[in-house]
Amino acid sequence: MPFSLQASVSFGLLAALVTSLGLLAVALRSEWSARQSGLFALSAGGMLISMSLLHILPEALASGTPAPSFVLGGFFAGLLLSFAMRTFFPEREGQARSEAFTPLLAVGVHSFFDGVIYSVSFAASFQSGVYASLGLILHEFAEGIIAFAILSRHGFKVREALVWAFIAAAATTPLGALVSGLFVSGLGTDTLVALYAVSAGLLVYVATGPMLAPLKEVSPMRAMGSLGAGVLFALAILALPIHEHGVLNAHDHGAEAAQH
Repeated sequence: MPFSLQASVSFGLLAALVTSLGLLAVALRSEWSARQSGLFALSAGGMLISMSLLHILPEALASGTPAPSFVLGGFFAGLLLSFAMRTFFPEREGQARSEAFTPLLAVGVHSFFDGVIYSVSFAASFQSGVYASLGLILHEFAEGIIAFAILSRHGFKVREALVWAFIAAAATTPLGALVSGLFVSGLGTDTLVALYAVSAGLLVYVATGPMLAPLKEVSPMRAMGSLGAGVLFALAILALPIHEHGVLNAHDHGAEAAQH
């Protein structure tokens, strides 16, 4: 099994564990967990946008001439995906259990694509894979709470809600990393560089869009505190001596050799 696939699946499993912790928290203290979910999301947003702007995006832009176009494409792909999810999977109010299917499916699709980003990032560069994965993993805690809230609002009992929320929000992330990792491992260098640029644009959209949505619901002081905590955590991780290796580094070395 390629190292990049092992890493992406391992981080996908870690994401599933964090989501499970969110489910455990909401099962033990549902009201407190629901109130704090916005703060967790904002911290994740501050962490991910810091890592994206300080490392992932510059690395993607430096990987080749078409990269800016792919980054822009990834950003708008995230925007279009968000519009599509709201169009085809609208969340309706009510207690009918069947009505929980569409928003829960939306959570599952979102988590699956998180796993895809893990596999692409690790295939391109181990360092970028770590940064992208940690930024996304932090928001999994809140995602578990959200999935549970959707089900409980539509009449599911606590045990049923925990099981289905785990399947939709937790199990889909390592599944996405595994399925896409098997596919990504057979791609050429140029294709992986392009996919990495697309994923960088998608990460920027996720960090500045969905993860910052709770700004409308949280008081300014608490919101800035959560964002600041996420930024400081990101800076601490960026300072760690993580060894760089992967397709992007090989691509850079190949470009340097060609110049000489």
